[in-house]
Amino acid sequence: MRVCFRSSVQPELLDEYKRRHAAVWPEMLHALKHAGWNNYSLFLASDGQLIGYLECDDYQAVQARMAVTDVNARWQAEMASLFANSELPPDQGFEIVEEVFNLEDQLAKGRHRRNPAEGTSMNTTESAATESALGRLGELAIEVPSWAYGNSGTRFKVFGTPGTPRTVQEKIADAAKVHELTGLAPTVALHIPWDKVDDYSELREYAAGLGVGLGTINSNTFQDDEYKFGSLTSSNESVRRRAIDHHLECIQIMNATGSKDLKIWLADGTNYPGQDDMRGRQDRLAESLQEIYAALGDEHRLVLEYKFFEPAFYHTDVPDWGTSYAQTLALGEKAFVCLDTGHHAPGTNIEFIVMQLLRLGKLGSFDFNSRFYADDDLIVGAADPFQLFRIIHEVIRGGGFGKDSGVALMLDQCHNLEEKIPGQIRSVLNVQEMTARALLVDTAALAEAQRAGDVLAANGIFNDAFYTDVRPVLAEWRESRGLPADPIAAYKASGYQKKINEDRAGGQQAGWGA
Repeated sequence: MRVCFRSSVQPELLDEYKRRHAAVWPEMLHALKHAGWNNYSLFLASDGQLIGYLECDDYQAVQARMAVTDVNARWQAEMASLFANSELPPDQGFEIVEEVFNLEDQLAKGRHRRNPAEGTSMNTTESAATESALGRLGELAIEVPSWAYGNSGTRFKVFGTPGTPRTVQEKIADAAKVHELTGLAPTVALHIPWDKVDDYSELREYAAGLGVGLGTINSNTFQDDEYKFGSLTSSNESVRRRAIDHHLECIQIMNATGSKDLKIWLADGTNYPGQDDMRGRQDRLAESLQEIYAALGDEHRLVLEYKFFEPAFYHTDVPDWGTSYAQTLALGEKAFVCLDTGHHAPGTNIEFIVMQLLRLGKLGSFDFNSRFYADDDLIVGAADPFQLFRIIHEVIRGGGFGKDSGVALMLDQCHNLEEKIPGQIRSVLNVQEMTARALLVDTAALAEAQRAGDVLAANGIFNDAFYTDVRPVLAEWRESRGLPADPIAAYKASGYQKKINEDRAGGQQAGWGA
């Protein structure tokens, strides 16, 4: 979005204002850039009227990112005496000016009304649908996982790569680069204990300085020897106590990071019939979750993820959406289901599960990835773009799309062969593309065809949206918001990969367990 504001500098202090802005503190420039104040300019008239202009994803969000930085507080205090109204910090006294015309926007609308391949006018309804879809795309936000930037892969081999982060701060810096180039990934999920630090409030401020927030806190009860036979479901009370306490620690971390969701995925299960009492394990799981749930804050949520097999092979304690739904329903209104798209048997109608959980009011979040056989954790949409389209269609249909929907869209990937940052960029772009296509479904015509029992017409309307090439329109949409038309190409040209390859030589690269 484009933002214009005005304020007023004391006329007798214009020269001093110009002098200070001729050499703004480097750390202030860095903070503005990473908070998302793109193409930011100030214009000063002889009477003291100050006009500011910037391009950003969300004005309130970029203001909030700056507000938590120490350098901004010092800068505003330094500048306050120069303004006509010095009772407020200068950045709190900006008056937003309404935009009434933009040349590129109107030219773009004209281009959208033409079919560039045939030179013929597009249907007015199609043009309006495209404009409507683009209007809603600004609501799309995709959380990226910190662990995607570390070394990860299959159970057989994890390959190291140059430039891999060694600390959680370097993971967040890489995630911030994804958001800087796409405008789609404003938050980063953390994994505890992989991302443990001494001061989480400091980590939160560091992330804000780079233009991103800290998102979901993911627990880990699947790597310690004590959890060999289970964690929250274990028949050993001391093991179960340790697992519960770990989640209580995660909630304390959420208080410091400002995170909303605690995500729980359990590797708990058995490999052989008779190995353990399945009913008893469900009862212990319910008791453990209840204690964790009781410790949540008013703004917190618990999201319980399911997976039908692996690492347990006979039975998994939370194997399907029904089990997760039953457990979270018993907990209360702050407990929801997390749906990982790779955690289903081949052929599962995942969009039906999405529909049902939305219908029941229990879909809390997604872990988007792609798989050909099992839990492959590949780039989103790589295996079946049409499935991703169908899933997002149901998300939109069921009211799960948008900032106030209560459904968090997240990625969960493990880059074993491909470069990590471009891999994350590709995934968020794939989600954006399929969201744009899903928003193009002519829902009124679809409903009419469904009522009429016209099978082919209904299917055709659905397919028309899926086969629409929205990539050129999305490139223009990005440019209109100060983003690169091609984020992958922009990343390659940025020199960032070369820089981190050099800067991060030596040390222990982050990966599973670190």
